[in-house]
Amino acid sequence: MPNLAFNVRDNVLFKRNEDNVAYEVTSTQLPPMTGGAFTDLRLGRGHIREPHWHPNAWELHVVVAGEADISVMCPDSPQLVNYRAKEGQVVFVPAGWWHWITPVSEKVHLHAFFNHGQPETVHGSDILRLTPPEVLKNAYNVNAALAGKAFAPIMESVRIGPPVSVPVQSEPGKPANPGQPYLNEKKKT
Repeated sequence: MPNLAFNVRDNVLFKRNEDNVAYEVTSTQLPPMTGGAFTDLRLGRGHIREPHWHPNAWELHVVVAGEADISVMCPDSPQLVNYRAKEGQVVFVPAGWWHWITPVSEKVHLHAFFNHGQPETVHGSDILRLTPPEVLKNAYNVNAALAGKAFAPIMESVRIGPPVSVPVQSEPGKPANPGQPYLNEKKKT
């Protein structure tokens, strides 16, 4: 009989602090789970699950507690749609669609289900920090020096933002305590 049980809290995908953390279960933790994966995500107001997409999996968000704006951009017709989701509501994100999650309540708890045992993620922070400013100038006619300065605080993949080097805003124009330093991604168990 294969092992069919796993404690999701034994595999931290990424962690900013206790209120901003994601746990993950994939086919690495449960080898019989070949066609799916699961993320337990907790966010606090003033933070965001950074913009990203999954090239090999769709994602179903289920709001367990709290309220969040789940924003999705259609790649076929550049259109941004924002869904205000409350406890018990779901939002579906097709594979390859750019999306992000912003808490509306003080805390939000979501479950995300994927249709792939090893979902891949492309993070917006990686796109911004790894694209040379000269490329942004040539592609979009932006000032390369300003772009380099604007993206300089992004030193690593953010996952839950903002990065530690940028003060967290609890209310527009009012800085809040940025909390604990960003903790790097742990090895999968």
